[in-house]
Amino acid sequence: MRRGVRVALDIGDARIGVASSDPHGILATPVETVRRGPGDLARIAALVTELEAFEIVIGLPRSLSGGEGRAAVKIRETAEQVRQFVLTHAVGDAPDVRLVDERFSTVTAEQQLRERGKKGSKRRAVVDQAAAVVILQHALDFERETGNPPGRPL
Repeated sequence: MRRGVRVALDIGDARIGVASSDPHGILATPVETVRRGPGDLARIAALVTELEAFEIVIGLPRSLSGGEGRAAVKIRETAEQVRQFVLTHAVGDAPDVRLVDERFSTVTAEQQLRERGKKGSKRRAVVDQAAAVVILQHALDFERETGNPPGRPL
């Protein structure tokens, strides 16, 4: 298992959920929800720097058959923007950016929040963070089980 903090992003049209791991790569935790629009990439770059992340894991939506549709194309474009922005604004080594399958991450996050009693607007306010946690935890578990980094590099 590689050592170091990882940051995960669940990129949506209106918000970006952010989660991070501990330095040992065991547990994913929510960080914040970033509103899409002016300043969103700067905020993500600031979080990556602040958390001293060596890797950014971005959820890539796929269909049940594993194919990629319009949503995946949009995520790839945004992921490239994140990579370029972080690369040009990084202090020290820029983190690697990896795309990982995020099938069912939002559904899983919604279910977990419902089970914890989060309702309506309170759930909507944190579902993106929770989805980022699901994405990152799956990535961490995959690496621990296989010894390989998750997903594919951008």
